Amino acid sequence: MPTSITIPTEPIGSTRSAKIALDSNELCGSGSHHIVGSSAALRRVLGMVQVVAPTDATVLINGETGTGKELIAEAIHKCSNRSNGPFVKVNCVAIPAGLLESELFGHERGAYTGAVARGIGRFERASRGTLFLDEIGDLPLELQPKILRVIQERQFERLGGGATIHTDVRLICATNRNLAAMIEEGQFRADLFYRLSVFPIALPPLRERPEDIPLLVRHFAMDYAARLRKPIAAIAEEFTAALARHSWPGNVRELQNFIERSVILSIGAVLNGSLPELTHTKSSAPVTLEEAERSHILQTLQQTKGVIAGPNGAAARLGLPRTTLISRMRRLGINPAQSSSAQARGAASVPVSESPILRIPPLSEISHKAASPGNSKPQSDLGREFTLADAERQHISEVVEMTNGLIEGEGGAAEVLGVPPSTLRYRMNKLGIKP
Repeated sequence: MPTSITIPTEPIGSTRSAKIALDSNELCGSGSHHIVGSSAALRRVLGMVQVVAPTDATVLINGETGTGKELIAEAIHKCSNRSNGPFVKVNCVAIPAGLLESELFGHERGAYTGAVARGIGRFERASRGTLFLDEIGDLPLELQPKILRVIQERQFERLGGGATIHTDVRLICATNRNLAAMIEEGQFRADLFYRLSVFPIALPPLRERPEDIPLLVRHFAMDYAARLRKPIAAIAEEFTAALARHSWPGNVRELQNFIERSVILSIGAVLNGSLPELTHTKSSAPVTLEEAERSHILQTLQQTKGVIAGPNGAAARLGLPRTTLISRMRRLGINPAQSSSAQARGAASVPVSESPILRIPPLSEISHKAASPGNSKPQSDLGREFTLADAERQHISEVVEMTNGLIEGEGGAAEVLGVPPSTLRYRMNKLGIKP
């Protein structure tokens, strides 16, 4: 008979389960949001929250999707002297670029077509409180100087207005992108980056704090069992062990969704779940579109021994003009003369896992499938190389499927792939991918 762990009936804040969650009461004496875990990595983050919260310093939270950046931002607010003021959230990637300026700074009547009345922006709404700008890496370049001015001078003008408005706002930003790399590519202003990163906080991914997974499982199981009125009293040990071995590329959010689904499907007092999707998965980070592109080019260069031109060169195999491939290699920092060593580095930093979500199929596998005697696809498809467009199409399709068709917002395909939603939609349309 399988063993199980009994779920305690005490609330999270009780003495017996004190190590299950560190809530805002423990951090600063107020609030109700739980930050679950007892790992050293998480406690280091919470220690930084306690240090920076009483100040008005700008905070930059960096972490993969689903690690809880918004929860940390709200904890900073609740532990600050501004806790009685508003906590205003803006997802920079969820608002169309043409409307984001009005959303942030407000507008006067007649500022643009359809502006029939004055609109109050988020900076005004957050007065004497905290403004949380999520996905700051997707902030349009033309808006970045205006954000910089607000940080430096504490003032701005509404869109279409001439009156200067003074503001008293504490700014917290979050991103899952590498802003330093974006500066080098000309996609993010260096002066804004230095003003935002006064106090940086790096959130560890869930795979780097596996000891917190059993606590998170118990917390989510208790929560969803109560919400869904399920008579769950215990969690199977083998189920928890399998969850702890999984890499969770979607981090806490992915785990939470999986537990919710497991609770919905549960029919007894012991929570168990379907484990096939969690087994045989190597630990790896989500692969962005740029990383997938770099990895596939490196694989092809390794096969051609660095040869780019010619009928058997990398450009022909990837389905690109030679000049286009060279330009893209420069952008991605790939040196053809060092393709073998670059391939080794690429394999270390962008692992080709067995997870269908992250996998970039090697060319050798495509040729093996094509050579399969049972394969009935037309020869024109089977004989051709696995081009860069093919790799991009497959990777985007798998990520879109992983996010259940969600393109924008936190946890959406654009965030996972590290590109703006407009760019992703353009690529999907060009590649013939339906959402």
